Parts: sequence; C-alpha cells; structure tokens
Amino acid sequence: MPEQPPVSRPVDHLVLPVDSLVSSRERYRKLGFTVAADAQHPFGTENACVFFIDGTYLEPLAIGEREVAEEAARTGNAFVARDLAFRFRRGEGLSAVVFGTRQAAADDEAFRAAGVSGGQPLAFSREMKLPDGRSGIGSFRLSFAADFRAPDFFFFTCQRVNPLPADRSTLEVHENGVTGLAEVILTEPNPTDFQYLLQVASGERRVDAGSFGMRIDTPNVPVSVLTPAGLTAFYGLSSEAGERGLRGAAIRFSVADLGVTERLLAARAVPFIRKADRLIVPKAAGQGVAFIFGD
Repeated sequence: MPEQPPVSRPVDHLVLPVDSLVSSRERYRKLGFTVAADAQHPFGTENACVFFIDGTYLEPLAIGEREVAEEAARTGNAFVARDLAFRFRRGEGLSAVVFGTRQAAADDEAFRAAGVSGGQPLAFSREMKLPDGRSGIGSFRLSFAADFRAPDFFFFTCQRVNPLPADRSTLEVHENGVTGLAEVILTEPNPTDFQYLLQVASGERRVDAGSFGMRIDTPNVPVSVLTPAGLTAFYGLSSEAGERGLRGAAIRFSVADLGVTERLLAARAVPFIRKADRLIVPKAAGQGVAFIFGD
C-alpha cells in the first residue's frame, strides 16, 4: 500500500505548570488576561484556562490533589507523570504543545510506528463552568509524542469527543487586546536534533531551518525552536547555557492594538522591554515563560 500522507495538526493549546492557580490567576489578570473558572481533572490536576478568539488557549496547570495525581502517575497516566517530572526539575514553565485532532487513536498508532510514543493514550471527562452559570461535561482523548532526550518537554494531540459548551465569548475578551497565539518558541542548542519529533507530532513535513534555529508552520500557529544565540538575537532572552533537550522559552501573542497593551502594562507596573514592534515581559511567578506581545 502507498504511504499515507501525514495529517497536518493545528495548535490547540499550551500547557503551563504553575505552583498554584491562585498566584497564576493573579499574575494573568495583572497582565490583562481574562481567566476562566477553576476546573478539576479526575486524576488530581486542575486548571484555570485563558481562551482566545482564534480558538487556541493557555492551560495554567496546578496539582489539586497530590495523592490522586501521584497514584495516576504510578498507574500509567502519561500526562500526570510528565507534569510531576517537569515540576520536580523545572517548577513553573511551558511543558507541552497540544495539537488538535479528530483521530487520537490513529495518532497514537502513528507515534508508535514512528518511534516517538510518549506513553499510553488517555481518555477522560471533566466539568466546566461558564460565566453565565451554564456547565457541561467535556470528554477528551489524548495521544502522546516525546523523546527521552527532552525530559522537560513533550507533545500530545487532543480530540474533543464531547466538546464543552461552545459560547466562550465573554472569556475571549482580554483587557490587553490579545486575540490569539502568534508563535510558540522553544529552545535547544541544536534544534534539528528534534526536527523529526516535531514533524511527526505536528504532521508537518516542511521545516524552515537557519543558523539560529528552525520553524514549522502548523495550520494556525508556527512553532519555532531557537538556539540560545537565536533566542537572544530575536528576543533578548537568555537560556541555560549548555543544557540539552527541548525547553519552552516564550509565547508570542497577537494583539489588536499594541499601544493598548503597552499602556496597560505600564499602568500596572509590569516590567517589559520594547524591541521593535513587540513588548517582551520576562517570566515571573505564575507565568513560567516570557510573554511577547505583538506580531
């Protein structure tokens, strides 16, 4: 049979481990984001998501019930196991890029065939409450892709078997003018060592590579892997010298009006650096990676 073409997958959301949802919510609100109500997973983690009108979102993730989470990890829950390992090594930060899919089971087969499986697939359901008081039960299937050489980062696909209520319009309006994700920025001294993993996880074969790193354009959001020198040259950010393995470095956001964003950050005494037409906010407690505002 002829080889099947890869399935191109859009970025769905980003996972950001935080010490607590209370401190994370405070930080995100200070930055001008609207934050959804807390939601609990059945395996001990909890989140307070930040949704955007482009359909993507951020998932600040905390441990709600440690004993439940540790038991889930012991019994093969790859999502929780990797989250706990990340917290042990890194604390807060950006731990995963999640791609949208309609066929999580097929993704798992593809990841295994490619030698990049990150563990057993996961199926679960959870409740979500909207600002208008409505609630619904969402059901999901996840399939994981990872590389042992990158213990601090992984990818997975997320299939919404039973989607949560669709009207999130009140949650998608942000004081800072953010409309969505513009770029996910990872770092590694030799980015192309992880080219194959990223190609398989995203389903995108085309890679733009240069002296400062590589970039894969998914259907909606580019994912870049920059060398430490590239991270400094483009964004004035630094990374741990000599450390190998993929690591989350920054998230770049599209904004409706950069002037609005700049005035809000200044009024709230949020430190930032202006570099060309972008505002760079260094990582802080509750915000484990740099945030970059502007296209």
